[in-house]
Amino acid sequence: MKKGNWKALLPVAVFLVLYLGLGILFEYGMKIPMGFYNIPIVVCFLIALLVACVQNPKRKFDEKLEIMSKGVGDKNIVTMVLIFMTAGIFVGVVGRSSAESVAYFLLSIIPAQFSVLVLFVVSCFVSLAMGTSVGTITLITPIAIAVSNASGFSAPICVGAVMSGAMFGDNLSFISDTTIAACNGQGCEMKDKFRANFGIALPAAVITLVLIFIKTMGTDVSGTIAKEYSLIQIIPYVLVLIGGIIGINVFIVLLIGIVFGSLIMLATGATAATDLLANMGSGAAGMYETTMVAILVSAICALIQEYGGFDALLSFFRRVFRTKKGGKLGIGLLVGAMDIATANNTVAIVMANPIAKEMAGEYDISPKHTASLLDTFSCIFQGVIPYGAQMLVAISAAAELGCEISAFDIMPNLYYPYVLLIFSLIFIFFAADKNEKY
Repeated sequence: MKKGNWKALLPVAVFLVLYLGLGILFEYGMKIPMGFYNIPIVVCFLIALLVACVQNPKRKFDEKLEIMSKGVGDKNIVTMVLIFMTAGIFVGVVGRSSAESVAYFLLSIIPAQFSVLVLFVVSCFVSLAMGTSVGTITLITPIAIAVSNASGFSAPICVGAVMSGAMFGDNLSFISDTTIAACNGQGCEMKDKFRANFGIALPAAVITLVLIFIKTMGTDVSGTIAKEYSLIQIIPYVLVLIGGIIGINVFIVLLIGIVFGSLIMLATGATAATDLLANMGSGAAGMYETTMVAILVSAICALIQEYGGFDALLSFFRRVFRTKKGGKLGIGLLVGAMDIATANNTVAIVMANPIAKEMAGEYDISPKHTASLLDTFSCIFQGVIPYGAQMLVAISAAAELGCEISAFDIMPNLYYPYVLLIFSLIFIFFAADKNEKY
């Protein structure tokens, strides 16, 4: 191992100061709505990359370019980018109208007193199928407000159920950018990460259902929610979900989803033939920022690693966390700290990936469990921070319907992230090491 060099981590510090500092200024100082998301994160990473290039002037710039190109050209990074694009095309083809169909179908057949449970289950399915927590919250929050108005359940608990379910799917979905980033960053199969992750997420989801039931069972309920729905549009999502679970290559799964999605959307008249290619293009374009972040971070991390920055971090973690269980906790805290700083769980995973991979090798932690820890802890923190996109989108969607609620009204009702944290810690400290297999 090379000698540790803390100065090599300066680009990360520059990014965090720029992004977090400007985010706090915009959001809380200047009161700009969605202030954190008005900051061009790609520009912040470009500045950080420039700082990394300026460092270590004894090395020629061409040599630094070669180091960066090796980092960007890594097989896992290339695979990640391609999956990002294919997943974007899939979402662009199938659209998001089927999410409402799932919700209204279940609300029409399940008694009104279980409406909040339905919101949680629907959000779990939709986010698992779509691979986006923000998209799920955008679609289901208006339904949650309608349920609140019609039934008598409080708006914060309805929205909290939606956000909780959205984070469940974001953590597990095969086409979620967090799953893609974690699996490709650690070099493991998505099905293996899913199975490792499912043992933590499912018990947490079941306990969440119990908590929601206990919280809502004494509420006087009246009214019904009804709207037309088309279940046939759900088929592409189900195919992708099943294909991923049984272990079919993610590219093949997404291509199957794109083909069937195109046929169904055309046959049902949901999309005009002239709009189909445009939707594919817009879906791929929607992944631009995530893709650029992955490329820029891989270039920055290649230079940091070459300069000895990761070795300095590993020396620190070795002193603080002396056991395998401590190493697992360290990985979780690392990505959690990145998420708090960036308010973006995908960016947090991409930034933490190379360090976590070094730590996994140091503490003999399998790739599937490392990927699971990265995805799980990033979703835990992202699901509760009051300035995250998920929270801000939920508040904004509710406000558009005349329901004024704050992040601090919703946070006590976010049962799933809190329970997931408990089960993650149980997994870290009580799971038998004999299950730790490559």
